[in-house]
Amino acid sequence: MAAVSLRLGDLVCGLLCCQPTFFPLFTLQIVNPPKDLKKPRGKKCFFVKFFGTEDHAWIKVEQLKPYHAHKEEMIKINKGKRFQQAVDAVEEFLRRAKGKDQTSSHNSADDKNRRNSSEERSRPNSGDEKRKLSLSEGKVKKNMGEGKKRVSSGSSERGSKSPLKRAQEQSPRKRGRPPKDEKDLTIPESSTVKGMMAGPMATFKWQPTASEPVKDADPHFHHFLLSQTEKPAVCYQAITKKLKICEEETGSTSIQAADSTAVNGSITPTDKKIGFLGLGLMGSGIVSNLLKMGHTVTVWNRTAEKGWCLFVQGSEGARLGRTPAEVVSTCDITFACVSDPKAAKDLVLGPSGVLQGIRPGKCYVDMSTVDADTVTELAQVIVSRGGRFLEAPVSGNQQLSNDGMLVILAAGDRGLYEDCSSCFQAMGKTSFFLGEVGNAAKMMLIVNMVQGSFMATIAEGLTLAQVTGQSQQTLLDILNQGQLASIFLDQKCQNILQGNFKPDFYLKYIQKDLRLAIALGDAVNHPTPMAAAANEVYKRAKALDQSDNDMSAVYRAYIH
Repeated sequence: MAAVSLRLGDLVCGLLCCQPTFFPLFTLQIVNPPKDLKKPRGKKCFFVKFFGTEDHAWIKVEQLKPYHAHKEEMIKINKGKRFQQAVDAVEEFLRRAKGKDQTSSHNSADDKNRRNSSEERSRPNSGDEKRKLSLSEGKVKKNMGEGKKRVSSGSSERGSKSPLKRAQEQSPRKRGRPPKDEKDLTIPESSTVKGMMAGPMATFKWQPTASEPVKDADPHFHHFLLSQTEKPAVCYQAITKKLKICEEETGSTSIQAADSTAVNGSITPTDKKIGFLGLGLMGSGIVSNLLKMGHTVTVWNRTAEKGWCLFVQGSEGARLGRTPAEVVSTCDITFACVSDPKAAKDLVLGPSGVLQGIRPGKCYVDMSTVDADTVTELAQVIVSRGGRFLEAPVSGNQQLSNDGMLVILAAGDRGLYEDCSSCFQAMGKTSFFLGEVGNAAKMMLIVNMVQGSFMATIAEGLTLAQVTGQSQQTLLDILNQGQLASIFLDQKCQNILQGNFKPDFYLKYIQKDLRLAIALGDAVNHPTPMAAAANEVYKRAKALDQSDNDMSAVYRAYIH
């Protein structure tokens, strides 16, 4: 993409990294970042405000295009409701900025006419000069009268109507849209109003408002609330100083992406003591990010050589707990991430297990991917001892865990969810609160069912291409240019083409999740034929000794 010259105050649109289409919510304005928010290292970035949501994020310069030059292209490509809301917000902003500019110009003209009139009066007047003076004075009075009338009319309108009502009359909105902060709509635009960069915009400093995350919260981390017991509504509000939650109009959500270089830019770690049980592929990355962001962490792993040495004996600064019970008893919030339902139960109910360390007020967060029955049983025994429980399985792989870019699905104690805010910000890019215990487990199994079935289909397509004499690389190139293009698709196909099946997500675990998802369907008498077929392929791969390889090794089930 050609380099674009941008500056503070410019209106821009954001370009999605992997496709030549515009992101619906990426209608932006370049603004000053908060003083305490560090700029990401690496490529040049701009700090931007999202029109329509009032969120902020760092975005790479190559992902930005001038708004006016690409406005029509954006409108043709994007037809969604949120995108139209963002465009409406931009157009409303432009109308207000233009109105201010015209008012300023009019006032300047009035001042000039007054000065000219005064100078004319002070001169010795001939007959011609008197006539000119009379005409000049008439024009000035007329202009001043119009100016006063216009200002008076505007003042009357401001005095009789609220800012929200005025904005609604000037820019009709669809029912249910969130109101915008009028202060945000009056910031001068350097790309729109010429010469204003030398004025207020040059010293503009972003300050959090009621609709924006406070400075202690990570502006690149998003929380979503899906409470099925509450009336759905559209709102963007901070329910705590560190927590931003979105309730969607339809009960479903869409994630507003932030630039990956901006992850975890500004996090204030909780002062609570954190425990973590289970240092496998996912747990190791999670703990590393908790420590990097300043959390006090005590760790335990069933197999010492596999986990705790990395953090305790190295420079990471973690503390070592001798048993799960000891970790829970000495920490305020203890997280756990283990492989399957049996391991999750053994961790809590086994000798020196979590339950022995639970006492009133202690908090337990299970991040394992298990079935709803298992997590419900664990919640009951934890709460029966006076503890607080939250399930929070994570969607992602080892690389996303290391990068702090996991997606967290939480359910259970909502207050505990809020208490975990800084931890979730450190380990992930997004968290969803899904209501009562069991909902997160069900959703996680459905997500992994889709992912596992897709991986089996990719492997099937690559092997079919091979046996029919087609180039597998060409197939990948075609897929990467189409609607299926994604990092997941590219990485897994590259694994297969290179014969590199180093585990990023164990094959045995995706097969376990498929099995549990099929059982979930059986429990509600819902057919899952695609998942069932994919499960059989993974079982075949396991029989070929691929359990401890990456899930992409399912490919080998098709070639043997």
